[in-house]
Amino acid sequence: MADLEIHIGGRSFMVSCQPGEEHFLNAAAQMLDIEAQPLVAQMGRLPEARMLLMAGLMLADKTAAVEDENRQLKAKLAEIEARPAPEPKKIEVPVLPKGLVETLAEIAARAESLAAAVEDRKSA
Repeated sequence: MADLEIHIGGRSFMVSCQPGEEHFLNAAAQMLDIEAQPLVAQMGRLPEARMLLMAGLMLADKTAAVEDENRQLKAKLAEIEARPAPEPKKIEVPVLPKGLVETLAEIAARAESLAAAVEDRKSA
């Protein structure tokens, strides 16, 4: 067992934990201290048991709110995942736009006509 000194609401406490769990205990004590600090600031010196009780209840309230939100989000996620997948949209894109072949044929014919006219002027 590892003995660890933690601080909550301006008071020190000696607690024991399993070796390797010191980090988790320090994190939990810090969360409890964050809740206890405003209580001590507002009400002054409280009896130890009352300070710890109030800080624990405030932390439990926050935890309950997070758990409730987590349940709601899980339910929403389950609902979304249960929906059938939407049908894929089929988009057909023609390889050549309509009328392009005719337009290109006209341009080619005009170019040939111009080329022939230029050749005629050259030979005349």
